[in-house]
This record gives sequence, structure tokens and C-alpha cells, in this order.
Amino acid sequence: MGPQRGDLLRKELEISTFEDLLYHYPYRYSDRSQITRIGFIDPRTEYVQLVGTIINIIEEGEGRKKRLVATLYDETGRIELLWFQGAQWMKKSLRENTRYIVYGKLSVFNGVVNIAHPEIELQSSDTSIPGRQPVYSTTEKLRIRGITNRSFAKLTQALFEKIHQGDIIEILPDDIRSRYRLCSRYQALCWLHYPDTEEHERMARHRMKWEELFLSQMMIGRLRLQHTIQRGWHFEKVGDTFNDFYKNHLPFELTNAQKRVLKEIRQDTATGKQMNRLLQGDVGSGKTIVALMSMLLALDNGFQACIMAPTEILSQQHFFSIAGLLQEMGIEVRLLTGNVKGKVRKEILQQLADGSLRIVVGTHALLEDNVQFKNLGLAVIDEQHRFGVGQRARLWSKNEMPPHILVMTATPIPRTLAMTLYGDLDVSVIDELPPGRQPIKTIFTKDGQRAKVMQFLRKEVDKGRQAYIVYPLIDESEKMDYESLMAGYEQVKMWFNENKYRIAMVHGKQEAGERQRNMQRFVAGEAHVLVATTVIEVGVNVPNASVMLIESAERFGLSQMHQLRGRVGRGAEQSYCILLAGSKISEESYKRMKIMESTTDGFKIAEEDLAMRGPGDMYGTKQSGLMKFKLADIVLDSAVLEETRVAAQQLLTQDPSLSATPHQPLRYMLSQKGKESHWGKIS
Repeated sequence: MGPQRGDLLRKELEISTFEDLLYHYPYRYSDRSQITRIGFIDPRTEYVQLVGTIINIIEEGEGRKKRLVATLYDETGRIELLWFQGAQWMKKSLRENTRYIVYGKLSVFNGVVNIAHPEIELQSSDTSIPGRQPVYSTTEKLRIRGITNRSFAKLTQALFEKIHQGDIIEILPDDIRSRYRLCSRYQALCWLHYPDTEEHERMARHRMKWEELFLSQMMIGRLRLQHTIQRGWHFEKVGDTFNDFYKNHLPFELTNAQKRVLKEIRQDTATGKQMNRLLQGDVGSGKTIVALMSMLLALDNGFQACIMAPTEILSQQHFFSIAGLLQEMGIEVRLLTGNVKGKVRKEILQQLADGSLRIVVGTHALLEDNVQFKNLGLAVIDEQHRFGVGQRARLWSKNEMPPHILVMTATPIPRTLAMTLYGDLDVSVIDELPPGRQPIKTIFTKDGQRAKVMQFLRKEVDKGRQAYIVYPLIDESEKMDYESLMAGYEQVKMWFNENKYRIAMVHGKQEAGERQRNMQRFVAGEAHVLVATTVIEVGVNVPNASVMLIESAERFGLSQMHQLRGRVGRGAEQSYCILLAGSKISEESYKRMKIMESTTDGFKIAEEDLAMRGPGDMYGTKQSGLMKFKLADIVLDSAVLEETRVAAQQLLTQDPSLSATPHQPLRYMLSQKGKESHWGKIS
């Protein structure tokens, strides 16, 4: 390619080497073996290939409506070809009264059939009519500059003429290839670009999907190995503090799931290896009590412990609940956030450094360099996806050996995603709700029923309960969303007479202090109704709140609605979640509402959400560190994922360092991938 087109390929598709081109896979194939006569075009056909002579190349329209029009004719008829972009470039390139091969998608404008932006090339005596052609993703800029799908195909064809089997290093050991019936890497790449049969295309795609998933499982498996050899503090005993709390101060009987998780944590911390455990539990399942008892275990062994939450509100809540539970035992707990300043802050820092303060709750303020512990043994991180990897890494420098890490999340993660996102962590699941909790009743209704819904809310508040009304502020800067929140707030005031009811409002545009005060009014029971945006999604605990009304519910994803629903149902009373949607909603939105009505199981909801939205959308691919796959899909290919996981575990058991000769190419490939993500040792 010339330097200009080469630069364009680099900028538009990040293709700068043969290897990049090789791994730019086609997404479908077109049959280019047929030539259609213009007079015999069936307007219902999607794509056609024509051969004819071009005449009448003219520009029409003005300004943005300017377009290039040319006529293609053969002995049976004529058809218009149109270019809206790159018209100048095409005008220079086309030659009148010259024969061309034209391929493109038929469209109909004012009852006349035409082709916009066709692929076009001169027909000369040595031009062969292509057969089954790969179709590659491209961009508008490339098309305008004449880099069409046909140009791409010619490039890859020329590349395959240059490379041979020996140029493509096989990274999968022979025994794995034969056990899982996988074709060679070279063969897979040839067939992916130019399959001679559908079966060969299937085999090629399967092989490359398998390789992508296998590499991700090998990377995760090697991280696990690093964790198992990473030395950690040795918690030798279960001591008096833990036992006293368990026997005398526990406010309720632990569920079997909580007992099981505590046992797993106890075993981890007794090995002398660093614990890296992910604790998953649906909203309200009692993760905090497990975290607290794990912290008491650290105290019994002479260590300090901390719990870190992503927001001020959540860290305050953890502080009040933990300090309340430990009050009678005389164990001091303190709160360290960005708002704790002056003398109080200085005092807390001194206590942490001299070891007299053994439990601290905080936000990312705990990560600051001037926060020094005497002997930090356990760090609990709540809602870990809200903390960047680099932030979490700073916890490691708080002691001469890294503390044990317990990561908690109320976002249920489907098994397939957990295997790719958190495969290097040991996973514990609390899958029971504490006794005495009633399942939340979820009701889906439409805007026409608003009066009934508001009357129901008022009835619940009159019983002494509290209610949330949540609006979808997708982007705090979206003026329309903000206006609909304010209009909604005024409407709520009409239903709830201000002489009798108190209403608080919380949204992202408020000053942090005002937001905090309004939230606190609701938590303390001074406000009956909280009108809010999704800032209340995670962690707010108000047992007296029994109704959650989600406005414009069709604008929320499943996981988000489930998280919001988890704000109610925390007391012994029957709780309700009402999904109020607009009068016209899409089929997909309707499906989401029905799933919400049918189950309160967070894991089922997460599976459905993953199937509907895909992993990148759910977890923000970039920030989650989820490996980007070109072909594999962890939802559709979960059986292949399971297979590669087993294969990776077997191989690492047999040769952990991949030093055997057949494993050298794989080892090299993993070292290259490892350079892309250098956070290997951090949970």
C-alpha cells in the first residue's frame, strides 16, 4: 500500500503490520460468483454484482446534499450509482465509457432502484470474477478513499501468497489439539479468511475462539499460582474477641451460608499464604457481619483491619453498623473519609500508626500515603469494581507483607463472567437471606396507573413506613433528565401534602454536603419519602423503607433495577418494588420487566442481563480488565470456556512454569499478553 493509504489503515483500524491484517477477521462472506444482468435485477435481492459500462458522471445537489451520480448500463438495461461521501475522489477515479465490475446493496429511492457507494473495479482481460468473498469491517473514511472490501480481500490474498505454514507459530501443544479436535493455527487463519466450505469456516472459528478463551484461562491460572505462592500473614488462632462476639453479641443467628464463608476465610488466613477472596452476596444477605467477624479474627492475632467503601454514605453506614455491634465489647472503631479534617484526622492517623486503633472504616482516603498502619493484617474492600486497580495496589504498601484481601460485591456475577473477570480470586457466595426477611413483591405497571400507584405509596407511608422514588438520571448533565426529575419532585409534592409529609431529594447536581444532609434525614426517619436519582443504588440501609418506585423503568438495565430493589426488604415488613414504565415500551424493555417480576434471585437476573447486554456493556470492559475477544463470546461460548478452563488447569498442574519444550511457544505468547496488563499480582 502507498504511504497515505497505509497511514489511514493505521489510524482507522490500527492495522500497521502483516500480523494486524491477519487478525482482522471477516465478519461474514458474500457470494461473488454470480453476475446479474441489469434488466433482470429483482428489487427484493439484497446484494448484486453487475458488469457494465459507466456513462453520465455528474454532480447533483448543493452543500450537504451534494452527490455524485453515474449510470451503469449493459445490453439489458441501466441503473444509477450514487456517492454521497468522497464524491470528489470518486469523480477523479472514474472513467466514462469504461467497463467496470460493480458490487453493492440495492436501495430504492422514489420507486427507482439504485446502488449507493458500490464496490467498483475496472474490468480488464485478466480480471477474474471472485467466488466466495470475505467481508471485513471497515470505516467510512476508508471507503471514501477507495479502500473497499475488495481492496481488503486483495490485501489478504497477497499476504497469504507470502506466508507459509512455518511462518505461523503453533501455540497449542499437540496433545491438547488432538484431545479437543482443533485444526492447526495456520489452517484456521487460512480458512477464516478464505473458507472453501462452511464446515472449514466452522472449524476455523472454533479453533480461534478456543485459543482466545484458553489464553485468558492460562493467564488467570498463572495469577492464581502467583497468589498461592505469595506469602501472607499467619492467623494462628480463633481467639477470645471472635468467640465473645459470636456467643454474646451477635444480633441474630448466622445462616449456614455465612458460617460456610467464615470457615473458608478462616482456612485461607491460617495457611501463611495471602488470602485473595471475592465474597458475593445478594443485597441484604449479610456480607457486613461476615466482614466484621473476619476483622475480629485479625484482631485476635495481633493485627489491625480496615474496611474501604467507594462512597462517603456507604462508609458511614458501615461505620455506624460496625461501631454499634462492637460498642458493648469496648472495641473502638473510627471513620476516616475526605471530610474528616484537622485535630480529629491527626488523632486517627496517630492511633493507626501506634496500633491503638485496631479497626478503621473509610473511603479511598485510607489509601493516602500519610495513612500508616502499625500492623495491617486484613483489608476488606466493598464494591470493588468502583476502585481502580492502581488504587487497590496501594493497600499492599501498608505493611511489610501484603494484608489478606477480602473483596465484597452485592452485584451478582454470572459464573461465566466470574471465570473471566475474577478467575484469579477464590470465590465465596452467600446464597441465603437472613431469617425473618420476606421476599420483595415486584409489580410492573404503566403510566396510566400512576394515581393508583401514588395512593398505594401514601397508604404505606401512613402505616409508618418510608418510600423511595427513583428517577433515571442517565447523565447528570442531561438537561431533560434533570428537568424531568424536578417536575417529578413537584408532582410528588402534590400527592404528599407538605403539611403532613416530609420529602427529601438527592441528586448528583447538589453540593456534597446538602446531598449528605438530605440522605441523613431519610436514614434517620425524619423524611417520609426520598426522591432520588441512582446515587442511592449501592449500600443505603433503611430497614423502615418498604416501597421502591422506579420511574421510567424502561430506561434501566436489569442489574441496576435489581440493585435499586435491594434498598427495600431490609426489615421484617412486606416490601414492594413498583416498576412504572411509559405507555409505549420496546419488546426488550417488556422482557426486562417480566424477568424482574418473576424472580428476586440476583444470580438469575445477572445471567439474563449478561445474555441480553453482553459482558462489555455490563462491566465496562476497559475498567474491569475483561480481556477483549475478537471471536469468542463468554455467554454463547460458555461450554468452550468451561473446556478451556479444565485444559488450562491440567496443563498448569503438569508444567506450572511452562518450561517443557512443547510449551515454549505458549509461554512466549503469554509473556507478550502479560505486557499488555501489568497488574498481575493485585487482586
